[in-house]
Amino acid sequence: MDFLRGLKARGLDGAKLVISDAHSGLRAAIERVFEATWQRCRVHWMRNALAHVSRGQHTVVAAAIRQAFDQPDRASAGETWRRVADQLRSRWPKLAEPMDESEHDVLAYMAFPRQHRTKLHGTNPIERLKKEVKRRADVVGIFPNEASITRLIGAVLFEQNDEWQTASRYMMVEAFAQIDHEEIDPILSIKTA
Repeated sequence: MDFLRGLKARGLDGAKLVISDAHSGLRAAIERVFEATWQRCRVHWMRNALAHVSRGQHTVVAAAIRQAFDQPDRASAGETWRRVADQLRSRWPKLAEPMDESEHDVLAYMAFPRQHRTKLHGTNPIERLKKEVKRRADVVGIFPNEASITRLIGAVLFEQNDEWQTASRYMMVEAFAQIDHEEIDPILSIKTA
């Protein structure tokens, strides 16, 4: 909670969606501090779900679940999600149970414009960034002082920010104008229903 309040105090404002793993304390803090929709990382959810299936069936089961992610809107995604859960229930009841419990958490990003969805469903970009920081720190090995660590990490973050802003344009800033509460409210009403 203190970390998130610190971010808000430093100017982080207008968050509409926060993506994380399913840590109950983190989720509660996100909802209190930002009043934003919470999205469970789809990638991590899929790994956890596939733990209930034999390794030889991972590809088939993952493909079945991904049908929900390929739907054009949240309502269709929810229908497909429930249909797939029902199909898998007889063979893998331990998989169907988390599907029943986490539909809204895993599909929350579907309430946002379609062009953003490929970037919103998981925490992979931040995890790639953490790996790059670790890779660069491992090259150095031993740092002479804390300031040198801060400089290296700052340089990596600055470099990544430039890349996201120019080269790869992780998300088009212009498209954010499309995101407003009218587009997001349907998911909130589904979630509380």
